[in-house]
Amino acid sequence: MNQKDLKRYKKMLEDSKASLLESAKKTLVEESSFDTDDLPDEIDQAASEYTQSMVFRLRDREKFLLQKIDGALKRVEDGTFGVCERCEEDISPKRLDARPVTTLCIRCKEEQEKKEKSYG
Repeated sequence: MNQKDLKRYKKMLEDSKASLLESAKKTLVEESSFDTDDLPDEIDQAASEYTQSMVFRLRDREKFLLQKIDGALKRVEDGTFGVCERCEEDISPKRLDARPVTTLCIRCKEEQEKKEKSYG
């Protein structure tokens, strides 16, 4: 992969990371001000707690994505970005554009999904 493409993917990853971190900061500020005494009845309180739970589950998923982004940035630095970790062939630019944190080419990913599906 050429340096121009590497820089583009690195910027894409860094922008995604910054966006996720900003979103997490916003959630922390908004959710830390949550007070159940402000809600008029138990139904409103339950709905608010459910919403809060969903937000925290989403943040947990974002934390996992941040780890993947950090891994991809490390691969950019060590020169293995864009190379399938299973077959060691280049990952197509279309796949990297769609999912820059990927570690598998499309063929290896499809094989992995077939195995996962067969295990149920």
